Amino acid sequence: MPASRSSRPRTRRRLALACAGVYVVPVGLASRFLLEGWTGDAVGGALYAALLYLLVALVRPDGNRPTVAAVAWALCCAVELLQLTPVPRDLAAVFPPAALVLGSTFVATDLLAYAAGALLAALADRALSRSRPLDRGH
Repeated sequence: MPASRSSRPRTRRRLALACAGVYVVPVGLASRFLLEGWTGDAVGGALYAALLYLLVALVRPDGNRPTVAAVAWALCCAVELLQLTPVPRDLAAVFPPAALVLGSTFVATDLLAYAAGALLAALADRALSRSRPLDRGH
């Protein structure tokens, strides 16, 4: 059954968000391994928040951008605070890739990188949505 005209923009948005995520993941991982010290941590953290922004927006494509950014930042903060417990370490011992998602060590400055990443993702989302022509059913 073909998508209705009202669902086409939402479907198109979800596809764009998913495609952006496909690019953000490898760039974020590469930044963690290729950039040294605080720079790598900050860029990786910002891209982690941008990915979470994309995931939240994927679930709520009609969501208000500042709210989506706030939820993404809150999720990042929750993961960072989880690092104060042994849970991420224990999960990484069983499944090593979990360390890429949950981290290993709490670093307060990561919270700033997450805020910057969520904000920049929201601004990019807004700018890109304004640059696309409106779908008038043509």
